Amino acid sequence: MFTIISTMFIGIGVGYLMRNVQILQKIEKSTSLTIFLLLFVLGVSIGSNRLIVDNLGKFGWQAAVLATSSITGSMLASFTVFHLFFRKGEKK
Repeated sequence: MFTIISTMFIGIGVGYLMRNVQILQKIEKSTSLTIFLLLFVLGVSIGSNRLIVDNLGKFGWQAAVLATSSITGSMLASFTVFHLFFRKGEKK
């Protein structure tokens, strides 16, 4: 896990240093396509795994509960931050 997070932060650093390079502007446009391709490949690998497909009902409910909890927590956190730091008309 440390390796993955380190790789991500190194990429962020390199991207920040090279943000004015013209070729990166073209790469930026292909990011969505790459993400869609990765999601498609993930779906194919899940669909071909017999254990996951056979237990999809059990895993599906767990995933739905986790996703709903995550979205609700993110919305509450953003609502709190908005009201604490971005109130209109108040000077700090």
